[in-house]
Amino acid sequence: MNLLVTGAAGFIGSHFVLRHIENFSDDKIVVLDKLTYAADKRFLDPVLDKIKFVEGDIADKNLVTEIVKENGIDTIINFAAESHVDRSISDASPFIHTNVIGTQNLAEVCRDNDVFLFHISTDEVYGDLSDDEPPKKIDDLLRPSSPYAASKAAAEMMVSAAVRTYGIKACISRCTNNFGPHQAEEKFIPTVIRHALKDEPVPIYAEGKNKRDWLYVTDHTDAIEIILKSQLSNSSESSVNIFNISADDEKENIEVAKAILDILGKPHSLLEFVEDRPGHDWRYAIDSSETKKLGWSPRVSFEEGLEDTVEWYVKRL
Repeated sequence: MNLLVTGAAGFIGSHFVLRHIENFSDDKIVVLDKLTYAADKRFLDPVLDKIKFVEGDIADKNLVTEIVKENGIDTIINFAAESHVDRSISDASPFIHTNVIGTQNLAEVCRDNDVFLFHISTDEVYGDLSDDEPPKKIDDLLRPSSPYAASKAAAEMMVSAAVRTYGIKACISRCTNNFGPHQAEEKFIPTVIRHALKDEPVPIYAEGKNKRDWLYVTDHTDAIEIILKSQLSNSSESSVNIFNISADDEKENIEVAKAILDILGKPHSLLEFVEDRPGHDWRYAIDSSETKKLGWSPRVSFEEGLEDTVEWYVKRL
């Protein structure tokens, strides 16, 4: 395949490219990344001689079209996104620009050039669940809480509309919280590690009881590969196929923070509860049974993945 991977200097995208080249060395990969604060081109250093890197914005239609035509791109995998909830609460404008306008732009390029689009979304589009609610299924109502989640839901709607109206071929995946090396330092697990290493108070929203389902990043990228393989031969021109990706391993934020402190040999007394953020979702949980039917299941346990993640940040920070 000739792939355009957007946002691949970021967390999940960089892992996808590294792993894809390892497993599919004959494929051609072009990376398009705006190199914002959350990206680092050095993550791709091991494969820079095997990819083409372009710095730019997915909302630049002329640029994306040029890349597609010059490189014979047949598939776009869209990891590019503004993704930090707190930042979206402070200013939603960059999230609308990249997540909505940028995704619509990619859909139009796919329409004009007969390119398959794989859009990477998030479980946050469902909104939060109470403790007694079952995991969300792909056809359940979307109820995004934050500007970030709303922008991702809007992006999904643009992709779905492009499939229905223009007949592009596309699929969407929604994944639970990822963790692992390369993640931006403002995210929850890197924040805990960073503060703990400096023996500084570790900020925890409210009482730390909010629940998340944590998936190691390479398990996510492996799921994307399996979904992509299935969809290239089975995609529809009248509806978009959607897949949930989850580890089915929910943990309270306070539990995750304590596990990190234990790995680092730091006291739990470093934990400091701070005022909750506006609209903080209580719990996320999604049903990934359809994805598992394709032959995928998580391979890395939370404990093993957390050890590897902490070790990576200890060496870097």
